[in-house]
Amino acid sequence: MTRTPVQVSKTKAALADNVEGYETVNFKDAGNRSRDHYKSSMAKSRFRARQLLLPLVRWETPRLAWIQQHTRSKFLDDYFALTANLGTHTFFVIMLPMPFWLGYAHIGRGLVYVLAAGVLISGMMKDFFCLPRPLSPPLHRITMSGSAALEYGFPSTHTTNAVSAALMILYIARENLDFMSPFSLMLLRILMWVYMGSIVLGRIYCGMHGFLDVIAGAILGALIFYLRWTFADVIDQFITRPGPLAPCVITPIILILVRIHPEPVDPCPCFEDGVAFAGVVLGVDMALWHGWGTPFMTAAPYPGNIPYSYAESGIVKSFARVAFGIVAIFVWRAVMKKTLHAVLPPLFRLIEKIGLSMPREFFLKASEYHKVPSSIPDSTLVGAREIPSLIHNITRMRSDSVGPQSPADMYETIAYREERQRRKSLEIQADNAHTAETNDAMDELDEDGLFLQIPKPRVQYDVEVITKLIVYAGIGWIAVEGCSWAFYHLGF
Repeated sequence: MTRTPVQVSKTKAALADNVEGYETVNFKDAGNRSRDHYKSSMAKSRFRARQLLLPLVRWETPRLAWIQQHTRSKFLDDYFALTANLGTHTFFVIMLPMPFWLGYAHIGRGLVYVLAAGVLISGMMKDFFCLPRPLSPPLHRITMSGSAALEYGFPSTHTTNAVSAALMILYIARENLDFMSPFSLMLLRILMWVYMGSIVLGRIYCGMHGFLDVIAGAILGALIFYLRWTFADVIDQFITRPGPLAPCVITPIILILVRIHPEPVDPCPCFEDGVAFAGVVLGVDMALWHGWGTPFMTAAPYPGNIPYSYAESGIVKSFARVAFGIVAIFVWRAVMKKTLHAVLPPLFRLIEKIGLSMPREFFLKASEYHKVPSSIPDSTLVGAREIPSLIHNITRMRSDSVGPQSPADMYETIAYREERQRRKSLEIQADNAHTAETNDAMDELDEDGLFLQIPKPRVQYDVEVITKLIVYAGIGWIAVEGCSWAFYHLGF
C-alpha cells in the first residue's frame, strides 16, 4: 500500500528522534512497478528523456559484463579501485588548497572552477535523468567507496572531473613552456593521459559506469575546460574590479544554481556535493575580490597569488604553511558545522511559520525534528574523527559486491524481472495461467526482501544545505585570503 506524504513524514520524524546520525527511510512509496515509480514522480519531459536513454543503459549491461569477465585480475581490481580515489570529491577538496598555499593560485582557481562546474552540472544531470548504473548482477561492483553506488549513473562525475582537471593542468603547462624542460613536459603529458585513462577505463572495469556514462562525462569535462579557458580572463577581471558588483552578482548566481538543482526520485548524494563545491567557488571568489590589492596577495605572476618562494621559505616554512592551512580548515569545519546545526533549526522553524520554507525531497523540515544529531557524516570532506575510517577503507583495498546497492539499482532489477516475466508470459499457454500468477507473487515477496537488504541512506535535515554552503564557502575563503593573511603575519 502506498503511503501518503504525511505518513512518510511522520515515519521519518520518528526515526530522526530514535536514531542519531544514521537514520533510514522506506523507499517503496511511489508504486510497486519500476516504471510507475519514475513515471509518477517525474515531469513528462524528464520521464520521456529517461525512457529515451534507458534502453542504451540496458543494452550495455551484458556487454560490460562480458568485458569485465574476460579482463579481471587481482592486480587490475586493486589498481582501478585505488586510482578511483583520485577522481573523488574528497580527494579534490583536500588537494585544491595546496596550489594556493605554494604560490600557484592560478592553478588552484582554474581547478576549483572546472571541478565545481563538473560536480554541479553532472549532479544536476544525474538527478534530472535518474538513470541507473549498469545492473549488478551480472556485473560486479569493485569499489572502495560505500556511497558511490547510491548515485545515479549518467553521466560519470569521476570522468568529468578527471578530464577537466587533466586538460586544465596540460593547458597551464603549455602556457608556461619557458619554465619547463621538454622532458618534464613530456612526462607531465604522459602522467595526465595515464590519469585520465585510469579513471575512465576504471569506471567501466569496476562495473560502476557504462560507455554512455563515461562518454558523456568526458564530453562534459572537455566542454567545461573549454569554457574556463575561453573566459578565464573575463572572469578574473570581473572579480577583481573595484566596487561591490562582483559579490552582488556571484552570490545570487550560486544560490540560484543550488535552488534549481533537480529533485531526484530516489535518495542521491549528488545535491550535497554540488552545494559543497558551489560554496567553495563562492568563498574563493569572495577571497579574491576582497583580498585583491592587499599586501597579502600579489598580481604577479597571476591575480590573487599568495607570495611564496621555496628558496626563501625552505622546507620547514613550506611544511608549516601547509600544516597551518589544513588545521585551520578542519577547525573551521568542526566548529561551524556544530554551531550552525544548533543555531539554524529554530530560525528555520520561524521561517516555516511565515510560509517561506522551500524544503527538498528526502530532507526533514525543522518542524519535524527536535535537534540535529551531534555527528553527521560528510560525503564530500571527512572530519578529524572520520580520518581513521578513511585510512581503514584505503588500507583494506577494494570490495567486490554483487547485487542492488541503492533504490535505483533495486527498481532497475525489478524492471529487468518485469521484462523477463513479460517475455515468458508470451510463451505461457492458457492452462498455465495459475502457475504464472503464483510465480509473480513469489517474485513480489522476493522484491520486498531485497528492499529490506539495501543499505538505506540516513535521514537528512533541511539545515544541512545552508550549513554546507556556509562551511564550504568558509573553506574556500580560508584557503585563499585567510591563509594569505596568516602567512604574512606569522612569517611563513
